[in-house]
Amino acid sequence: MLRALAVGAVCAGALHITAGACQAEAKHGLSSFGDLAYPADFQHFAYANPDAPKGGTFTLVGWGGVTTFDSLNNYILKGDAAQGLELLFDSLMARAADEPDAVYGLVAKSAEIAPDGMSVTFELRPEAKFNDGSSLTAHDVVFSFEALKTKGHPLYGQMLADVVKAEALDPHSVRYSFKGTLTRDLPLTVAGLPILSKAYYATRDFAQTTLDPPLGSGPYVVGDLKQGRTIAYKRNPNYWAKDLPVNRGRWNFDEIRFEYFRDRTAGMEAFKAGTYDFREEFTSKVWATEYDFPAIRAGKVKKDVLPDETPSGTQGYFLNTRREQLKDPLVRKALDLAFDFEWTNRNLFYALYTRTQSFFENSTMKAEGAPSPAEKSLLESLGAPVSPEALGPAYLPPKTDGSGNIRNQLEEAGKLLDQAGWTVKDGKRVNDKGEQMKLEILNFEPAFERVTAPFVKNLQLLGIDASMRMVDPAQYQRRLKSFDFDITTERYQMRNTPGVELRSYFGSDAASMDGSLNLAGISDPAVDALVERVIAAKSREELETAARALDRALRAGHYWVPHWYKASNTIAYWDKFSRPETKPRFDRGILDTWWYDAAKAAKLATAADAKTSDTEGGSAPRRSSPVALIFGTLLALGFAGYALIRFLRRKR
Repeated sequence: MLRALAVGAVCAGALHITAGACQAEAKHGLSSFGDLAYPADFQHFAYANPDAPKGGTFTLVGWGGVTTFDSLNNYILKGDAAQGLELLFDSLMARAADEPDAVYGLVAKSAEIAPDGMSVTFELRPEAKFNDGSSLTAHDVVFSFEALKTKGHPLYGQMLADVVKAEALDPHSVRYSFKGTLTRDLPLTVAGLPILSKAYYATRDFAQTTLDPPLGSGPYVVGDLKQGRTIAYKRNPNYWAKDLPVNRGRWNFDEIRFEYFRDRTAGMEAFKAGTYDFREEFTSKVWATEYDFPAIRAGKVKKDVLPDETPSGTQGYFLNTRREQLKDPLVRKALDLAFDFEWTNRNLFYALYTRTQSFFENSTMKAEGAPSPAEKSLLESLGAPVSPEALGPAYLPPKTDGSGNIRNQLEEAGKLLDQAGWTVKDGKRVNDKGEQMKLEILNFEPAFERVTAPFVKNLQLLGIDASMRMVDPAQYQRRLKSFDFDITTERYQMRNTPGVELRSYFGSDAASMDGSLNLAGISDPAVDALVERVIAAKSREELETAARALDRALRAGHYWVPHWYKASNTIAYWDKFSRPETKPRFDRGILDTWWYDAAKAAKLATAADAKTSDTEGGSAPRRSSPVALIFGTLLALGFAGYALIRFLRRKR
């Protein structure tokens, strides 16, 4: 494909050029380092079928791993937001899911970055409208920025800290101004913010939870809703942007409906019964043993494995360094030695997974072996102390023979604990005050007990008073927001071009901010400096060097016991859909590019008439009663590529 050069973005990347050294130019798209795959006259994304028919319903349980909802406001900390609300809102530009970070005009038809990179000006399309028919103007864009930064989830304030202001130059032009030197990603960040209606919120409090359907300008509107049980989104046939290049061949379903179930077992039985259409499986045991039910054998339900080229996520047992007993890295390293991944993978996961080693697993940002000269030079020039371990070969978690006998690893762990001042007396691991080390692993999902129980047993063999605490989802959410735990499991998604979200994951400021993503409480000047180097990188090569150095520092800090990954997504669906031949490289592409296939659906219906029930259980299970959503309020920034996504679907 022809490649177009986004001159404005190139100017922004050169943070220290003099004014006038680069001529600003309005462009049809933006990217972190200036390269765009699609020219200004492109007709549609390569992974979308412009001839895809519209119609039908697509039902799913969603990717959030949540069990209920009580709010339709997913941009604030309060409440448990429904899944799919991002379908309601447009942003200035839309992500191209086959490029690492590029965005193209949606509400804005062009963007112009100032030569010094300190501002970006968007020209809006005059035809842009909210779904009540009212015009969408620059004043709505300004209101959205101010509301999100001052009243939205605290992470918005952190992410937009260097965005000084947004100002409407006229009804169809808006300018964002920046401060500081780390402005590389800020044009893309603001381009991805959801656009709210200023008039709508003139009579409503944006900072409060609500079940009133919000007004957006996106391809869908809220349809049927049963609090905590189901929410449907209806395609707006009069959607103002349906024929724009970024949307052509996308948003094909007349209805997208999210279903909620009390647990994974109930959800699986409902899928077998045909209660909903699509399921992504995150549990290895279920994928290996339960996807051979009659509908699959009859060809009514299809199984597939989609390749995943994105960084595979940062999943593990996160160790809360705010707790006194977890402050010492020797203690944290000892805990890693007590986890037997090879036994777990062989006996519980059907050997479907690979051990995670890196915070940037499955990407070119993963540190491997000894640091390169560039990485070492960077680590040694931070102006902050760096762990000697970070200057050597990248830390690798222990590898066992899978037999379950990890005596050698436990002996090594015991020596580390001894060095840290936790010695064994009368079979108990105690400090110099005689206090036994106590560690509680917080969990909310029964499916994870089988994984955690052997880990707890190994910790107990070390003399630690280790236990597993199961709580309901609402309590789990509250305890994570206030960091009231010793150890918990979490998974974060890393972007292809990481940026300001790293401050939320690993930054010192986030360590003390309630509701932040820095679960481990990492507060290390060297890590802070490396995060800023990643954000400030002017080329992909420079970014990868900084990210690998950051990876080394984090792994040397032993802030987690890393879990596992697979570079694919395992899905199953009732055979009534079709999809483009090309899948986007960096996204599933399911909700926005698949379509309802009437011929397949008719064939499926005919088979169903011939046999009224083809499930093992005979009927769908009862839906769950409302319980709290797990971090459903965590922000979605208009579209997936620029969200600080926290995937709560933990793979097991």
